[in-house]
Amino acid sequence: MNKELDFSNFSLLDLFSMEVKAQVAAMNNSLLALERNPHPKAELAALMRAAHSIKGAARIVQMDNVVSLVHTMEDCFAAAQAGKICLNPDAIDVFLQGADMLLHIAEVCITNPNIDRELQIQSLIAEITQLQTHEVVPLLSSQILNVPDSSVTDIYPLPTTDLVTQLPPAANEIPQSSHSLSAPTTTEELRTNYNSVMRVSTDNLNHLMALAGESLVEANWLEPFANSLLQLKGSQTELSGLLEKLEVLLSQQGINSHVKEILSLARQKASECRQILGDRQNELELFSQRSVNLADHLYRQVVTTRMCQFEEGGQGFPRMVRDVAKKLGKQVNLEIIGKSTLLDRDILERLEAPLTQILRNAIDHGIESPQERLAAGKKEVGTIRVEVLHRAGMLFIAVSDDGRGIEPEILRQEIVNKQLTNAEMAVQLSEAELMEFLFLPGFSTAKNVTEISGRGVGLDIAYSTVRQLGGIMRAISSVGNGMTFSLQLPLTLSVIRTLLVEIANEPYAFGLTHIERVVVLSRSDIQLSENQPFFMLNHQPVQLISAHQVLELPSSPTHSEWLSAIILSDRQSIYGLVIDRFLGERNLVVRPLNPRLGKVPNISAASLMDDGSPVLIVDVEDLVRSIAKVLSTKQINQVNQSHHQAITTTYKRILVVDDSITVREMERKLLENKGYKVEVAVNGIDAWNTVRSGDYDLVVTDIDMPRMNGFELTSQIKTHANLKHTPVIIVSYKDREEDRLQGLEVGADYYLTKSHFHDNRLVQAVIDLIGEA
Repeated sequence: MNKELDFSNFSLLDLFSMEVKAQVAAMNNSLLALERNPHPKAELAALMRAAHSIKGAARIVQMDNVVSLVHTMEDCFAAAQAGKICLNPDAIDVFLQGADMLLHIAEVCITNPNIDRELQIQSLIAEITQLQTHEVVPLLSSQILNVPDSSVTDIYPLPTTDLVTQLPPAANEIPQSSHSLSAPTTTEELRTNYNSVMRVSTDNLNHLMALAGESLVEANWLEPFANSLLQLKGSQTELSGLLEKLEVLLSQQGINSHVKEILSLARQKASECRQILGDRQNELELFSQRSVNLADHLYRQVVTTRMCQFEEGGQGFPRMVRDVAKKLGKQVNLEIIGKSTLLDRDILERLEAPLTQILRNAIDHGIESPQERLAAGKKEVGTIRVEVLHRAGMLFIAVSDDGRGIEPEILRQEIVNKQLTNAEMAVQLSEAELMEFLFLPGFSTAKNVTEISGRGVGLDIAYSTVRQLGGIMRAISSVGNGMTFSLQLPLTLSVIRTLLVEIANEPYAFGLTHIERVVVLSRSDIQLSENQPFFMLNHQPVQLISAHQVLELPSSPTHSEWLSAIILSDRQSIYGLVIDRFLGERNLVVRPLNPRLGKVPNISAASLMDDGSPVLIVDVEDLVRSIAKVLSTKQINQVNQSHHQAITTTYKRILVVDDSITVREMERKLLENKGYKVEVAVNGIDAWNTVRSGDYDLVVTDIDMPRMNGFELTSQIKTHANLKHTPVIIVSYKDREEDRLQGLEVGADYYLTKSHFHDNRLVQAVIDLIGEA
């Protein structure tokens, strides 16, 4: 099949956009290489080719300003080739601005063909023109040649001189004009870069993937059919043997010739049938093998169409690292290992932002300044390494730097300062557990907030994106030696590696990246606390819940003394989901559910088994939320009862609202000690959102809180159609009569002061309103 692209469906602006994007990518790479290469002949030649191709394409679409810009850049590159000028990092900055402008034009020219007339191109042309006229101190020969390792991407201090140097032409070099270079035509360049590119919608590709999966299933159906024919052939062989025995038996009893002739014909016909059946069975077996191989090849080829090399999405990383490092006055070398590693295009597009954030954090927080590195006995130039590889059917990406790392004790103290845990608990946290706090929203160890980082949102977004892609993210720090972020992801979103389990006699699939581990428990390992079953895992209690209850499926009675469970977790909790049995691991082709179904609770997609039967793929993130909701009701089916009868205990639920963590915890412990189920909210808005989504028997609230005070919260509750009967107790330091009257006017059932914590008046008020726990 001819893979060459059919250009008849593309407009001239389409072709121009594709051409410029490809050439600007090559131009960026060559410009970055100029900073670390003392003899940049190859880079300058590549820049000349790229500029020449863009200029030719711009002439075709009559973008005269682009022609002028690229022609000026081309003249400057030619002067550098001839040895008349020498480009330094500041000059390269100007050319990078030109590359950015060209890329912007390529991205918007299809919808705005006059974009080149709307940009300040002439001012940039004037700046580039000055590069050939001003006398400056050469940097490529003086600074870059002093770099010990020419392979290192250095970001040099900004010079105080001009951008280029006028140099006399070397005696052994002949100046070249921009037109002396032979460059491929625009069409030839396009065919080189896009000869295997086609525009295919995501829906069409998903449909093609589904059909390929179905063809593989259908092809696998032929093998058991061929086996059944083989069994039939064996039965016919037995039939021929029985006929032969019958003929011998009757001949001994003296049968007449007519009966003997009929038996002979029957034996002959059975032999012919056996021969025909054997031939057809052999042919079907060969056809089955060919069909399976062809369907498997088709399936793999369709999967490949969704794959691309990592470097396609990471080609902007070197430029970004260079610009950020230069802005911070640091020197950084970016190494990318495994550029040709294949991964799903969708995954690569969604990983670009998280990886960018991790790299920016590494430059800002991880890599020290050149002076600090020298003082610490390190090389002046820092290194960030991005390693991409396949392992065990998964994609692994590691981003590491050789910077300062994170001191565990400093991180531990920051966690306590932000009131994420108390000092006693913080001391017991392992280093791996400490690192998990880095991914919390709003958490940052930076002392100052900059444009680059420090607000504590970047790593949280990166972590959430990786989780949404079905992956996991971990951080490892080595004090003084750097930091490593490890990402484990599926190779593709179209095919996932799953664990198949059986629940209520139906198969369900769990993505392996969402599973912490699987366990098989003895019923004697299960304990009860407040009527909730749990078991100990690595000295940590893990709450157990039946998958039948969460998915609202009928229970299947069993008398086994062993239970199979999947360990699932989110950032706060860890759960054990009890299933009927494990069915093994399987690669499944993901088939999206019909959009008309909307969001199916706890289910993300579907697939087909090898025998053609459907299987549902579980949405683990949604399932964990469902587990937390069921556990909060205290209506838990006891998984350690062999008779599988549900033992249900209902606890009275109280919502405590206070912006002071001390008061919150005091009220919570006071009420929990009396047997109530207590949840907390940190302010009025948080409480209002919580009380509408839950089923609470009582609300206990403070008055002075940010965003919504206690009076406003009480008024909202008492005027809500479904919540107006919910009792509210206001507890405040204010004991003025006007405050008490205002609280009762908005609908509070009790108004107490916080001094009443010590005389049980709060507990008595709770008992008066909702009874004992």
